[in-house]
Amino acid sequence: MKKHLLATTAAITMVGGAASAQDWNLDWGGYYNMDVLYNDASGNQVAAAADLDGINIHQNGEIHFTPSVTLDNGMTFGVVVEMEAANAGGGADGIDESYMFISSDTMGRVEVGSENSAGYKLSVGAPSVGFGINSPSPSAYHPTAFLPPAGAFPLGRNAMGSSATEVAGNNDTARISYYTPSFNGLTLGVSYAPGNTNTANSGLVNRNGGLSDIFDIGVNYSQSFGTVDMTLSARWGTGDGGKNFAAIAPGLDGVVGTADDILTPALVQPGDPETWAVGAQFSTAGFTFGGSYAENTTGALFGVGDTEGFSLGVTYDMAGPWRIGFDTYQGERKGALAAFGREKSEYVAYQIGAERSLGNGVAWRIYAIDSETSSATPFTVKQTTKSTTVGTGIRLTF
Repeated sequence: MKKHLLATTAAITMVGGAASAQDWNLDWGGYYNMDVLYNDASGNQVAAAADLDGINIHQNGEIHFTPSVTLDNGMTFGVVVEMEAANAGGGADGIDESYMFISSDTMGRVEVGSENSAGYKLSVGAPSVGFGINSPSPSAYHPTAFLPPAGAFPLGRNAMGSSATEVAGNNDTARISYYTPSFNGLTLGVSYAPGNTNTANSGLVNRNGGLSDIFDIGVNYSQSFGTVDMTLSARWGTGDGGKNFAAIAPGLDGVVGTADDILTPALVQPGDPETWAVGAQFSTAGFTFGGSYAENTTGALFGVGDTEGFSLGVTYDMAGPWRIGFDTYQGERKGALAAFGREKSEYVAYQIGAERSLGNGVAWRIYAIDSETSSATPFTVKQTTKSTTVGTGIRLTF
């Protein structure tokens, strides 16, 4: 829900056309979540020197600025700037996403700038009440982010921790996306990013230097059949994994780093990373059921680092202000090959929660989460970190 602050008049000059004065809508909105959690951590990978039990405070919020103008021809031009509302520290600029968009009822929508891919934005997963465990960052309720088994839980948008994935974990990358108008509930989207960077003023992309030329496509279908509302989604994405070189020698100028360098490719080159996912939600008589499944492949030899996972959940809107729900996320990651077989890491989280609406954009929530990460190869001791968390918080949406 956005607040309209004021309107002003701006002159917009389009190539090949005359200037046209329109009213700008200087809108803004956002959200702010504040939670107090009590955590109990255990497992043979929780170090003796680390005491992770006790009360924690978690805050997460953003302010969204969305100015736009609709011209006489029906086309809308606008900007979205999402600013982190919590103190990021470290001298960060605090900007999460920023992009320009052009849209119309007949053309659809074009977005250019630092934003998630079309496949990511069109995807659906399990419904949830509470903290939201289908998330790429469980550090607020699970010690995994601090003391995991070695390499067990790679951070980023990969399928071990969330079905909201991106190719090789790229996030808010500078890209161009197009979304079709809705055709009887069917929307298609496609994205292209030249490189894996969200720098505001990015330079030339070195396509030998790592992930580049990232393509993503997604589809979302939403429709009602009698008393049943249904939403389905599917997406796929890939990118160029770059090249590895065994040696880089100077050319005729005797200087490394110039155009005439002699490059010797490595015998083993990285493959192209991919991601794909499907999801669904069904709502009827106050109940919403849903789930999702996703995979990420790294392109590495023997599939090292590949991840997969799924979400399942159900919520119920009770008569009055209460909503309750239960959901789970479960994922795994393939590790390196060892003498006794392949190392595999697993992540499982369960949540039960309730939320009460207190008024327009204000909700109080309570929840309990049980989660565990484990890592082992065949015939070896299983390494685990466990967490039991209870929490309560206020969710503001404005």
